[in-house]
Amino acid sequence: MTKKERARLVGKILDGLYQDVGPALSHADPFTLLVAVVLSAQCTDNRVNEVSPRLFALADSPEKMAKLSAREIQQIIRPCGLSNAKSKNIRAMSRLLIERHGGKIPQTFAELEALPGVGHKSASVVMWSAFGQAAFPVDTHIHRLAKRWKLSRGKNVVETERDLKKLFPQDEWGRRHLQIIYYGREHCPARGCDRAPCPICRELSSERQRRTSAAAPPRRV
Repeated sequence: MTKKERARLVGKILDGLYQDVGPALSHADPFTLLVAVVLSAQCTDNRVNEVSPRLFALADSPEKMAKLSAREIQQIIRPCGLSNAKSKNIRAMSRLLIERHGGKIPQTFAELEALPGVGHKSASVVMWSAFGQAAFPVDTHIHRLAKRWKLSRGKNVVETERDLKKLFPQDEWGRRHLQIIYYGREHCPARGCDRAPCPICRELSSERQRRTSAAAPPRRV
C-alpha cells in the first residue's frame, strides 16, 4: 500500500467522521486567535478556552493588551502553564503589532513568525483559520500519528508537514489538520493505540494483511 493510498484511506475515514470541523480554539477575530494559539503551547485547547475569555474581557485588541503589565496577564493565564514566558510574549507581541503593523495581524508567515512566541505551527493556524490561506499546521501529536499511519518518516514536525502536504490536496490541508487532532483525541492517542476501537489503525492493518495474503504464493497440498 503506497503512501498515497494510505492517505486516501485516512482522508475517507476522517471525512466520514468529521464532515464539519471548526477551529478548536475559541476566538472572535485574528488577534484573539493569535493570543489563544500562543496560550495553547503545551496546554490543552479546553483549558485555553476556559482561561482566554477572562483575558479578552480585559484586553481583546493589541492596544488594550499592550496597556496591561506582564504580571497582570500572567495572573490570568497561569492555569495554561508557562505563564511567565507567555505573558511576556503576549505583551511584547501586542506592542510590536502596534509599532510595526498598525495594530493589525500580518498575513504572511515571515511577519507572523517574527512576533514573540509565534512559531511556524502557530503562524500556520492563524494563516488558515483567520485568513483562509493554504496551511497544514503540524504539532507533535499530528507528527506521531502521521508516523504511526506510515504517512511520513519525518524526524520532526517540519519534515512531517512537508510529507503531508505532498500527500493531501492543498484544499484539504486545513481541515485535515483539525480532523487528525480530533480523531487522535477520540480514537488514537498519540502515545499508544489499541487498534480495536481505532478505525484508521484497524483498516490500515487489515488492508496490509489482505495485500500480503493476496501476494503470497499458493500453498502446496
